[in-house]
Amino acid sequence: MNTVSEARACPPADRRMPALALLSLLQFLIAIDVTVVNVALPSIGAQFHAPTASLSWVVTGYTLVGGGLLLLGGRVTDLLGRRRMFLLGAGLFALASLAAGLAPDLPTLIGARFVQGAGEALASPAAMSLIALLFPEPAERAKALGVWGAISAGGLVAGVLLSGVLTELLHWRWIFGINVPLAAAVLLITPKLLPPDGQRVHGGRLDLPGAALLTAGPLSLVYGVLESAPSAITAGVLLLAVFVVVEARTRHPLVPLSFFTHRTRAVANAVTVLLSAALSTSFFLLTLYMQDVIRLGPLQAGLAFLPFCAALFLAISQVSRLIRMLGPKYTAIIGLAFTGAGLAWLARVPDQGDYAVDVLPGMMGIAAGMGIGLIALQNAALHGVTENDAGTAAGLQRSVDQLGGSLGLAVLVGISMGTAGVEGFRTAFLYALVGVTTAAAGLLLAAPNEFADK
Repeated sequence: MNTVSEARACPPADRRMPALALLSLLQFLIAIDVTVVNVALPSIGAQFHAPTASLSWVVTGYTLVGGGLLLLGGRVTDLLGRRRMFLLGAGLFALASLAAGLAPDLPTLIGARFVQGAGEALASPAAMSLIALLFPEPAERAKALGVWGAISAGGLVAGVLLSGVLTELLHWRWIFGINVPLAAAVLLITPKLLPPDGQRVHGGRLDLPGAALLTAGPLSLVYGVLESAPSAITAGVLLLAVFVVVEARTRHPLVPLSFFTHRTRAVANAVTVLLSAALSTSFFLLTLYMQDVIRLGPLQAGLAFLPFCAALFLAISQVSRLIRMLGPKYTAIIGLAFTGAGLAWLARVPDQGDYAVDVLPGMMGIAAGMGIGLIALQNAALHGVTENDAGTAAGLQRSVDQLGGSLGLAVLVGISMGTAGVEGFRTAFLYALVGVTTAAAGLLLAAPNEFADK
């Protein structure tokens, strides 16, 4: 490890909260772009004459590339410096957002979304690991991650709201253009709040083959599912298998396989995959159901998520208190229970539904589950990190969150597209419920005692 401690690069105590706000702002923009395209998809499809399967890439392309490269981003963060990578990621994200807003066709838009994902892969683990080191005490870290998670989750909801407002009142291109001035502000303010990194770590190597395999494998799987191409699915499975072999044999893996012997982190990351799959699918399908079945316009569909936003922030405001009382294990189980209840309600949506009766109750359950469950799992995934592996742990947690959401979305949307009418929505929500129930059972049975420590 660098002989110059990363602590020297941390701001003094009275500047930690402004620094947290800055780090959270970029994560807010990153989170916005996970959901901001959902309500705008019909408008994008109409302009580019694109089918639903192709439009799915506008959503999943961003999260797949981001998730596939997050582990590399975490490793680069540990080797080259957290502030450096945060700035580089923010700059890349801003440029890609500009390109997406100006895209003349769908392939260009999808390509820009890929680059946005690469920017996230650098900035997000850098920000998360900086928070872990800025707030080393468990109680204050839980509060800081709660703030970061609240702002990030708020970005997911704001993305849906902005998508409806901007698409209906201006144009869908503004959903990307709005990122540019805000990301530029982050680039300008960061040097004023976060001092430069210390000397770079010498002797470290980057596992580029591993990063390529971890990105190409999920991309191939999603392509195979969305395009009903068994050969692509087989190729994706083989690429991921080769990734495991490469990680076992390389001297400088993205994540040493011994990292997974830390049972608390391993269980937390495994559960995150299933929860994220359910949450990503819910966002996507709810926006389609409200527009295609209930016949809400883009603006109405966006505003329909306001109660979701309120429930989400209420849940997040209670997370640190729940973790102190119950520990992350039982707090996460509570989050999974709320999510499961919401999915169970949505699994019965009728062919001619009503927002207040058929959508809103399920939406509120999912909001509570998301706010409580994900933050509890983030805390557990960073259990016992040090300056040597904070970036790796943060990158891994963000990676499983992104990839779990992307793969789950592809599989469950594929299921819904393969079933006629609203029955496809019901089937997808039911499968998501099975995944969340499995996650809760696994967490209850497999999580170690330290996972339950208050």
